[in-house]
Amino acid sequence: MNRYPLWKYITVAVALVIGFIYTLPNFFGESPAVQVSSVKATIKVDTRTLERVETTLKGAGVAHDGLFLDTNGVKVRLKDTDTQLQAKDALEKQFNPDAQDPQYVVALNLLSASPKWLTGMGALPMYLGLDLRGGVHFLLQVDMKGATVKRLDATAADLRTLFRDKNVRHAGISRDGDRITIRFREADIRDKGRNVLTDNQPDLQLTEQGDGGELRLVATLKPEAIKRIQEFALKQNITTLHNRINELGVAEPVIQQQGADRIVVQLPGVQDTAKAKDILGRTATLEIRMVDDTPGALEAAQAGQVPFGTELYVERGGAPLLVKKQVVLTGDRLTDAQPGFDSQTQEPAVHLTLDSAGARIFKDITRESVGKRMAILLIEKGKGEVITAPVIRTEIGGGRVQISGRMSTVEANDTALLLRAGSLAAPMEIIEERTIGPSLGAENIKKGFDSTLWGFAAIAAFMIAYYMLFGFISVVALSANLLFLVALLSMLQATLTLPGIAAIALTLGMAIDANVLINERIREELRNGATPQAAIAAGYERAFDTILDSNITTLIAGLALLIFGSGPVRGFAVVHCLGILTSIFSAVVVSRALVNLIYGRRKKLASLAIGQVWKPGNSAAAAAGQ
Repeated sequence: MNRYPLWKYITVAVALVIGFIYTLPNFFGESPAVQVSSVKATIKVDTRTLERVETTLKGAGVAHDGLFLDTNGVKVRLKDTDTQLQAKDALEKQFNPDAQDPQYVVALNLLSASPKWLTGMGALPMYLGLDLRGGVHFLLQVDMKGATVKRLDATAADLRTLFRDKNVRHAGISRDGDRITIRFREADIRDKGRNVLTDNQPDLQLTEQGDGGELRLVATLKPEAIKRIQEFALKQNITTLHNRINELGVAEPVIQQQGADRIVVQLPGVQDTAKAKDILGRTATLEIRMVDDTPGALEAAQAGQVPFGTELYVERGGAPLLVKKQVVLTGDRLTDAQPGFDSQTQEPAVHLTLDSAGARIFKDITRESVGKRMAILLIEKGKGEVITAPVIRTEIGGGRVQISGRMSTVEANDTALLLRAGSLAAPMEIIEERTIGPSLGAENIKKGFDSTLWGFAAIAAFMIAYYMLFGFISVVALSANLLFLVALLSMLQATLTLPGIAAIALTLGMAIDANVLINERIREELRNGATPQAAIAAGYERAFDTILDSNITTLIAGLALLIFGSGPVRGFAVVHCLGILTSIFSAVVVSRALVNLIYGRRKKLASLAIGQVWKPGNSAAAAAGQ
């Protein structure tokens, strides 16, 4: 009656072992570290950088506990914070001799101190939120006027293409402040141009100016169009920040809108503000320009006489490159970028997809520039870098573009990452920044841990005092519930915040309800005259429906918080929902397995250690005696 088949005991045992293994990394904490990563897209961190870091530390007499190379750079694990600062200073001097033009970011970091055998099994600690781990917080101001200006620049380029397609002759198109001025020599052509703009550019408000041979058509954006552009700019910047930070490996960042024109960015675990600024700085604008291949121009530029309208850059291989200042396309015309291979040469390549306007512009440029080179630049902090400069082989239409040649598979992936993440729709500046130290995070963890511990102790004391052995079994099941919950959060690499710790404490209080229901149901069966073995079986079976109903209703509320909440509310909801699932398993399956182990094989069972069972007959006898 009260015996589990062997496979159920094995399932419970395996679940407990897995829970213990994946919970274990959370008790090892984190060790100080230093991370070396590249500031510029043209500088790659590879094994040579790793060797250079090791040589630098050895020369400075700084001992370390190991170093390794990953997707974010070279990381060095150190014994304490003093050694961490020494290592940072030594590496900073070696890698950035010119402080005004840093080539690398040498940042303080924290790494998991878990043993290698745990890490090898994929057992990693939970991510901790900003309030528990420390990190950096930024408040960014979006330049809404800059978004409008950028849109006007793009519109001016579109108008040139539109008039070319519609065969409308003009004397020049230029942007003057917040308006676009189009010059004409004849009134009838100006009227034709006005009709073309009315049909194809509904966001523009047109005004005629000038007379004689100096006729102008002045275009300004309508108020509703400006509002729509600014709203789009804010959303696009948030999306771009997400893409950049997520793909560059920052764990569980918080990026959300605040007010009409501000964005909050929180990066847990990043203790170095410079590193955080570098990550935000990677949200650069992308520009496509033509290479100036005029004979003698490159040599003149290298001699210090840069031709008007051009800029001198250096390619990844170190070769000089003269690029025109005129921007053909910007990153906001790209809709996708994926690494791949050239179908003919099988060389690594990057496949781009442009929007309709970008595809039209690109088709015209490539038709006129076959055999010439086109440079793709990453512009960040006012400085540009050439990501790649392929040769245009043929006219490219349809919005599908392939970049290939002199590119490794890793470079193709990196280039696709930078292009895919897009460009900022509007400039941003940091108006507030603060660092939450790890000491404050450690204090928050201690307070949260203490509250959970004392709550667990109070529940355990009450259950054992009131339900005796069955109370002890309930406490063991509750411990298993906590073990499963922490292991599940670690396996999912969820982010734990202070509200999450509050959800764990609440889960413990709610999880014990299921055991209370089971114990009281067993007591009720005993009061009704059932044998102990029958009371155990009936108690678990008849309490299960009630347990399931109560947990489902609570789960529905938790899912609502998860779907419609944000920030700390979602952190609470995630832990809350997972805690409900683990509590059902631990309260019903784990506790039943323990009860079956203790009582299941005893055929002649006279009583159960479940506390005082108040039977109706006992109460009547006591009343008669009085």
